[in-house]
Amino acid sequence: MTGPRHADRPERTLHPDQLEVAPGIVHEGLQGWVPELASEDDLREALEKAFDYRGDVTITSKDGAKLEGYIFDRIIGQTLSTSFVRLLPKDSNQRIKIAYEDISALVFTGRDTAAGKSWEAWVKKYWEKKTSGQGQATIEPESLEE
Repeated sequence: MTGPRHADRPERTLHPDQLEVAPGIVHEGLQGWVPELASEDDLREALEKAFDYRGDVTITSKDGAKLEGYIFDRIIGQTLSTSFVRLLPKDSNQRIKIAYEDISALVFTGRDTAAGKSWEAWVKKYWEKKTSGQGQATIEPESLEE
């Protein structure tokens, strides 16, 4: 059973182009960036960007060891010794926890897999394929490997 129709409310048809749409995340071109880590704020800001980055980073510890991998988690504490990033190394499935205070350098070494990718771009490409008849328009995601 449906609810009563209200004469004082005209029936509206919703169009997707007229709906409110929240803006997407703007991805900075960080690939290859070597942030200067001169202060605690510099380090925290760089690691926050590294957490949002969808590529590998290389962390150099204060003892000179280098680890390359994907930062998948971070714990933000009151001090550098109570703040950590968790990294999935490029060459293993081991998860490594690194204290902010142990980091001396950071480099955004891997390709950002989210760069240039947006929902709008995907929809546009989908409809171009579908209407042109060239190729197969599918809702399956494209490979991230280019």
